[in-house]
Amino acid sequence: MEKYEAEYKKWASSDALTPDERAEIASYDEAERRRRFSSYMTFGTAGLRAEMGLGSSMMNVYTVAHATAALSKMICDIGPDAVRRGVVIACDSRNNSPEFSRRAAEVLSSFGIKAYLFESLRPTPTLSFAIRELGCIAGINVTASHNPKKYNGYKAYFEDGAQLSPDDAEKVQSYMTSLDIFGDVPSPSEANEDQIEIVGRALDEKYMERVLEQRVNPGAIPKVADDLEIVYTPLHGAGAVMVPEVLRRAGVKKLFTVESQMAPDGNFPTVTYPNPEFPEAFNEGIPVAQREASDLIVATDPDSDRVGVMARGGDGEFHCITGNQMGALLLDYIITAYENTNTMPPEPYAVKSIVSSEMATKICRSHGVKMYNVLTGFKFIGEVIKKHEEEGHGTFIFGFEESYGYLKGTYCRDKDAVVTSMLICEMAAYYKERGMTLIDALDALFERYGYFVESVTNVIMDTPDGKERMASTMQSLRDNSPREIAGKRIVRFADYKSGVSKDLETGEESPTGLPSSNMLIFVTEDGGKVIIRPSGTEPKIKIYVLTEGESREAAKKSADESLAAFKSLLGA
Repeated sequence: MEKYEAEYKKWASSDALTPDERAEIASYDEAERRRRFSSYMTFGTAGLRAEMGLGSSMMNVYTVAHATAALSKMICDIGPDAVRRGVVIACDSRNNSPEFSRRAAEVLSSFGIKAYLFESLRPTPTLSFAIRELGCIAGINVTASHNPKKYNGYKAYFEDGAQLSPDDAEKVQSYMTSLDIFGDVPSPSEANEDQIEIVGRALDEKYMERVLEQRVNPGAIPKVADDLEIVYTPLHGAGAVMVPEVLRRAGVKKLFTVESQMAPDGNFPTVTYPNPEFPEAFNEGIPVAQREASDLIVATDPDSDRVGVMARGGDGEFHCITGNQMGALLLDYIITAYENTNTMPPEPYAVKSIVSSEMATKICRSHGVKMYNVLTGFKFIGEVIKKHEEEGHGTFIFGFEESYGYLKGTYCRDKDAVVTSMLICEMAAYYKERGMTLIDALDALFERYGYFVESVTNVIMDTPDGKERMASTMQSLRDNSPREIAGKRIVRFADYKSGVSKDLETGEESPTGLPSSNMLIFVTEDGGKVIIRPSGTEPKIKIYVLTEGESREAAKKSADESLAAFKSLLGA
């Protein structure tokens, strides 16, 4: 009997399932049984993420309870104080998120662990803040971020407010492997309601106070409040709970919301992908912005940790600002505002992911600010902050990833679309007073620091053998590293899994200086970079291209050529 058949029979005969659920499972054909029961989700640093539905490889109350039992075991092993400190749980607007959150709280309580459960949906950064504010040992966020509606996910955080480290994620995975999903997981009837506490508005107020403290020029928005017009959409997600209120408290008077997208809705009826990285996500907002003659359209994703912007240019049209461009704009604005007001904190530093624009590094260098590069994943930015705090030096002023995630402040340790939305509006106000749009400000950065273009694409491998294809593709690139791409020599090859960077011209090897990660970097003779890494949550390999040129056209041409060449190399 194949493994999936044995797993299917265990589920089909389990008394834990309702009669309707057992009837549904009985209706699956062989292909569907194989898809749903061939494996369990792997608990990684990004937790769990999968389609919702019955089965061991799907997101449902049983797999959520299984993961929570594993997390509970790890907490119990830490000791009684960790159990007492408890776990705070939040969720976004996705279908089944409230049920999954409630089930997680029940499991924790049955282990004697205090569970703080948010009364309704909340932005992801609110959870990160709550862990630190309540002194919890861990946190759980039920969300699939910006994925399509059929997905949901489970992210685990630790006491510092950042997502679990690779070592801790491995511990949770080990416990999951050792626990039977039905026999070793407490049932809902075993929950201890005395251990579950509902939290809400009081924490919201403390969180918003900390967000508002991150303004670097509090007078900027009030100075132009009568003329600054902002359109906001939460894309049917948790941002509606907090973003409009923070913007109004910061001084925005003319705030227009996209009413068709304000209500939380896990079906995301107005967008195919609730992702502010995609221009299509702004389709509902553009008519509102045109009608109101707005300066900006701000969009946050369902769990409100990412934010995207379209800004009105001098031509009157709305233009998308990429994650890399916004990261550079915000970094430059924050530094400039500090310098103009003589409030630059001691030993300032910024952090970005290694796949993000090198324009940010140039900006920091020109102002005497230290820049740190880290692996992809905001938890690594959080680790840099934690290390500096423990060592007692340095002041964190900004961190970002190219995938539209940003943070200012240390009140939480994850990307925060609430504080970023506020800072973007503050920055727009600053430039508006000077007769400039954000598009003008971006052009000024290019003129000062050079023309940087970054491109990213995904090679989708959404087939039953997708994981194997991803692994074999990465191994093939390691074993047969190309020496030329799009007519440009590759002069350096870095394998972050082995931790070795090699000069292909001299043969000299050196350490990458970062933790092990399944990522490859190819550096071309003109200084461009191509970065290849498999997604940790989706069946795809990501290709990043970072280029710099004497003009925007030259940089874009180089990026397009390198991207096309690597897509061809990967068979896309």
